[in-house]
Amino acid sequence: MKHTISVLVENEFGVLPRVAGLFSGRGFNIDSLSVAPTIDESISRMTIVTSGDERILEQVTKQLNKLIDVIKVIDFTDQDFVEREMLLVKVTAEAETRAEVLRIADIFRANVVDVTPKSYSLEATGTPQKINALIELLRPLGLKELVRSGPVVLGRGAKGWKSAE
Repeated sequence: MKHTISVLVENEFGVLPRVAGLFSGRGFNIDSLSVAPTIDESISRMTIVTSGDERILEQVTKQLNKLIDVIKVIDFTDQDFVEREMLLVKVTAEAETRAEVLRIADIFRANVVDVTPKSYSLEATGTPQKINALIELLRPLGLKELVRSGPVVLGRGAKGWKSAE
């Protein structure tokens, strides 16, 4: 089962390896990890996507809560949330495929961020499913390079993490 977890931590040296170590120590692979400061720059938010047994993940969550630098752990698995991912992709755009690349980019509301005589670089945001669909349509045209941010999530509704405590 896929789990999306948000971990609010003190923005300090060594926190990331301690958090990642809890997952690897339990045999969990981290499918995606995104970390950045929040509104309060002394606090960072980690968005972790992993798959695995719920019982073991519950143990990992409890151990995360025990780490001194961890402020809050939210498992979004059974909650409503907004999820977005960013993609940068460089695709072959020879004379015969340029119009097709632009048509696909337009359908997915992707932006052209770089143009060369033989390629386009596109930027797109959306759900992981949307990003996957875009990649699959561009693949036959010739993917040269791609990078994905991994998902980031926010709970739905008016509450922020401070009011949810």
